[in-house]
Amino acid sequence: MDELLRLLQENARYSNQELAHMLGSSEGDIKQRIQKLEDDGVILKFSAVIHPDKNTHLGGQVQAFIEVEVRPERDTGFDGIAERIYKFPEVKSCFLMSGGYDLLVLVEGKTLQDVAQFISEKLSTIDHVKGTRTHFLLKRYKENGNLFTAKEKTERLAVSA
Repeated sequence: MDELLRLLQENARYSNQELAHMLGSSEGDIKQRIQKLEDDGVILKFSAVIHPDKNTHLGGQVQAFIEVEVRPERDTGFDGIAERIYKFPEVKSCFLMSGGYDLLVLVEGKTLQDVAQFISEKLSTIDHVKGTRTHFLLKRYKENGNLFTAKEKTERLAVSA
């Protein structure tokens, strides 16, 4: 992977000056390289990683991974069905997978009922959707290289005889 991209993935808040220093380049060169990566669609956007358990500003969110089995369409294969699914605002991610199901969809709602309603009223009613299996996210340990749990330091108790 390009070292500039790796550094930006590590911390998108590095300044051009910091990146130039780390990469032994000029600030102008870094600015141009980042602009080209954006223009070429390599960098889609910059965003913050938010710890879901510590976020009190957005309220609680229920997330579910849904395995979706579909029958491919004649002209568009899986792409047309995936597009209909990922356009829903509840859908945060959608992936074509190998294995026992075809699409893996990450959905977000305020409650379990919101997610269930999305599945029963929107997802399951799409033509070519043959079946779904839903897995609710209970706890995050690590996501995209970011740890969400800190190991607590435990002290051993003294043993007395």
